[in-house]
Amino acid sequence: MIARPGAGNRRVVAGLALLALLFSLVSFGPLVSPWGWDDTDFAAFRQGPSATHWLGTTQSGRDVFALTLRGARKSLLIGVFVAVISTGLAAVVGTAAGYAGGRVDRILMRGVDLLLVLPPLLIVVVLAPRISGGVPVLVALLAAFMWMVTARMVRAMTVSLREREYVLAARFLGVSAPRVIVRHVLPQLASLLAVDASLNVSVAIIAESGLSYLGLGVRPPDVSLGTLIADGHGAAAVRPWPFGFAAGLLVLIVLAVNLLGDGLRDVLDPTGDGR
Repeated sequence: MIARPGAGNRRVVAGLALLALLFSLVSFGPLVSPWGWDDTDFAAFRQGPSATHWLGTTQSGRDVFALTLRGARKSLLIGVFVAVISTGLAAVVGTAAGYAGGRVDRILMRGVDLLLVLPPLLIVVVLAPRISGGVPVLVALLAAFMWMVTARMVRAMTVSLREREYVLAARFLGVSAPRVIVRHVLPQLASLLAVDASLNVSVAIIAESGLSYLGLGVRPPDVSLGTLIADGHGAAAVRPWPFGFAAGLLVLIVLAVNLLGDGLRDVLDPTGDGR
């Protein structure tokens, strides 16, 4: 008898379907748009949606549809890169500390504890305006403060895994520590890392949008969803299209990623009941 898919499976499917739709929109939407994100129509300032400009124009005559897709693509890329880097760093530090133990464990975990007590938002706000480098620096700053809690979880699980029979057998056979971690420890942590990476995407997108809204993230002439929301919020009551479409797309992206992350957590957690 085939088991019916649980709530976790449905959330995974819904999240993947919505993400696929959003990625298709930001990837292929610019190909069908008659305007580029950096084009200016000097005959259409602050215009509403029309056949020429599908989502209207900004106060500087730029096409809202093209700008919104550009901003969504930028925010998605930043979120994915931050999630991959932060989850990868958590996996490396956590497994190294848990497997090595002793002095290595104490040094790495004291470093993690120190970073946990630092105010990440304040540090990013202070450093971002003083460091040039654009998006790569923003990605590095965001990723630098998103991995510590996961690293402690990975370390605790690695301490338990290193006492398993197959890990002890590999160590007695003289297999090197990196190879044992890669072949025997990390596969057991794959579910945790997958869920963490998926949820970190939405956290990173929200953080980037907030910083860009404050003028500390993506800088002009480039755009992200945060900069578009900041530019359009002042006139949202009378010209809602620049603000509304960017904000709506941000909500959809975060909703899709959270659905995927929550669904993966329920599906991959062997102790959960799927609710």
